[in-house]
Amino acid sequence: MRSFRLSPYLFIAPFFVVFAAFGLYPLSYALQLSFMRWRGAGEAHWVGAGNYLYLLTSPDFWASLGNSAVMWLLIVPVQVVAGLGGAVLLANARLRLRALFRVAFIAPFVTPLVAMAQVWIVVFDQDHGLVNHLLGLAGLPGVEWLTSTAWAKPTLALLFLWKTTGFAIIILLAGLQAVPGGVYEAAALDGASRWRQFWSITVPLVRRSTAFLVVVQTLAVFQMFAEPFVVTEGGPYGSTTTAGLYLYKHITASDLGTGAANSFLLVLLVFGLSLVSVRLLRAKDGT
Repeated sequence: MRSFRLSPYLFIAPFFVVFAAFGLYPLSYALQLSFMRWRGAGEAHWVGAGNYLYLLTSPDFWASLGNSAVMWLLIVPVQVVAGLGGAVLLANARLRLRALFRVAFIAPFVTPLVAMAQVWIVVFDQDHGLVNHLLGLAGLPGVEWLTSTAWAKPTLALLFLWKTTGFAIIILLAGLQAVPGGVYEAAALDGASRWRQFWSITVPLVRRSTAFLVVVQTLAVFQMFAEPFVVTEGGPYGSTTTAGLYLYKHITASDLGTGAANSFLLVLLVFGLSLVSVRLLRAKDGT
């Protein structure tokens, strides 16, 4: 009979201790808190599913989800297309200054978001912004980019796209570089055009990378907080109050129980959307 060795368990024990202290315990405490009414001080009162029922019947909660859904439609499809186009461009070995382009695409992603948001406020200012100035030079009227319900979401979506499309290009470029070059050579010998190779080889073979990108960006969009908080503060008239910003408002109001319930509802929603996205993108793979 083999003797029991304690040393391997001692080596991996620090990870489990840290995970339990900073991961498992806060998660279980937040779950417990979601069934209570607590303002951060005093005694917590058990309300059962009251916090969840309040949110599910709150027009503001559904409005924040609707705002996030619109942002998803404005961002994720555009980012998948732009990311794939950029990845194909950067995968071309004959492209001059390819290293420079790669740095240029990823630079916005590593730039502090708050600094970029401040630039966005200045550039899209209704009265003194650069964009409206250029429109005026072209003889076109200025646009209320950040102060109208029609344009505030697209303006924030453009900020998000400019910030994170470089990340999308990297993800899809990694998937593209895993495609064997012999596949394209065989297709070219069979007379397939570049466009045909793109649709019949590139798109299907990067579907898994695309699924990963969609899941990650779905999480990012529904957790979006800094962009509306800094640029529009959720306005005008709540049109840019995303699900992440709505959750933050519960925390700042010391409504910690409702905030915890909101976070778990958001997790379930994003998990469901991510699962549907992966299923749809992998449908043709037979997996």
